[in-house]
Amino acid sequence: MLKRHARAACTALAAAGLLLAGTTAAGAATPTGDPAAPQKSATATLRPGDAPAELLTALRRDLGLTPAQARDRLAHEAEAGATAARLRARLGAAFAGAWVDGADSATLTVATTRAADAAAIRAAGAEAKVVSRSLAGLDAVKAGLDRAATAETPVRYVDPRTNTLVVEETRPGAAAGLLAATGTDPALVTVVRTAAEQAPRPLYDLRGGDAYYMNGQGRCSVGFPVTKGTAQGFATAGHCGRAGTTTSGFNQVAQGSFQASVFPGNDMAWVAANTSWTATPYVKGSGGANVQVTGSVLQPVGSSVCRSGSTTGWHCGTVQQHNTSVTYPEGTISGVTRTTVCAEPGDSGGSYISGSQAQGVTSGGSGDCTSGGTTFFQPLNPILSAYGLTLKVTGSDPGPGPGPEDPQPGGTWKAGTVYAAGDTVTYGGAAYRCLQGHQAQTGWEPSVVPALWQKL
Repeated sequence: MLKRHARAACTALAAAGLLLAGTTAAGAATPTGDPAAPQKSATATLRPGDAPAELLTALRRDLGLTPAQARDRLAHEAEAGATAARLRARLGAAFAGAWVDGADSATLTVATTRAADAAAIRAAGAEAKVVSRSLAGLDAVKAGLDRAATAETPVRYVDPRTNTLVVEETRPGAAAGLLAATGTDPALVTVVRTAAEQAPRPLYDLRGGDAYYMNGQGRCSVGFPVTKGTAQGFATAGHCGRAGTTTSGFNQVAQGSFQASVFPGNDMAWVAANTSWTATPYVKGSGGANVQVTGSVLQPVGSSVCRSGSTTGWHCGTVQQHNTSVTYPEGTISGVTRTTVCAEPGDSGGSYISGSQAQGVTSGGSGDCTSGGTTFFQPLNPILSAYGLTLKVTGSDPGPGPGPEDPQPGGTWKAGTVYAAGDTVTYGGAAYRCLQGHQAQTGWEPSVVPALWQKL
């Protein structure tokens, strides 16, 4: 195993492995400088009509828009942003904020503390709202709150719609205490109650090859980020920890715990992370660059394969043999793959990837990355299958799915299922045989990937 212990890390790899060591009309002329002077449309300049299909699909999905609303919204927002910026410059200290309304953002409202500004705002194509407090004034009060705030008043902001400050509190009375401590007029503030578990927290990414620590005493490497239902986590080597072992991340922040682990026999495990951590479809590559993971097709003998680990980083070699058995001092593991890639203590559990295809997690080996060596990885697909995990991959968002009028192909093929070579499924009324082991995903249906499925 290649797990590095926090105390005395071994200097040589044991044969047992790598044990840790503008306007409201799209395209209309918008003013600049003098709000009455027509200028080139922001829509023509920013070209929101060139938005990628992925963005439009996400807007439709997440904001509940029609295709036309999604396109119009981008155009209106391009104009609104330009118009609001020009009016802010013109109104100066009287400016009190701006916002858009409507499913397609067709209505821009600009607030001011001077009633005399209303005509200029309307001439620029926006609605005018006269309020008592300027944006700069409210921001100054907020700055005082920021200096005295605690985790019990975790969020503070200016709401231009209500012309007030908003303070979120996780304990009744926390906001009142903050206002009293800073001498803030309660009339300026709207208090919103937030459950403690919903308070903001730092967010960290799970990435293959990054370090993690077990019970604060040893270090291994993340294999591949995965999901299981709503849980997010990662696959790794079984010898790194047992079920219940707690983990912290590369930054020593609490991360999660081992949910299941097998070693010896196999060398597989998975860790479920807490809500501060998010699974990503990446492996840490050379120089820290993200290497995309798009699937888990096991590559044949002779194929190139690269490994990412928290001790030695990114190294490559070739696949020598599949279905190898290795006897460590702790016992025998079977079904691992032998490679020419080097590794050292602390690299245990880390990612093996061929091109963009996830291959497995580091189990053990011999040698080092100075003189070279031999390593073994536990193939990933058996880990996914054993624990019902879904590999995090890029380009796998299924989008809104088929509509009521779209064909439903049916059959036994199912995205998320791990298939081994020789497995048979039905899809779209036809039978198919799996040619290469992989975890199925949307876009890899048997009818469109002849490299993975043979029609019978």
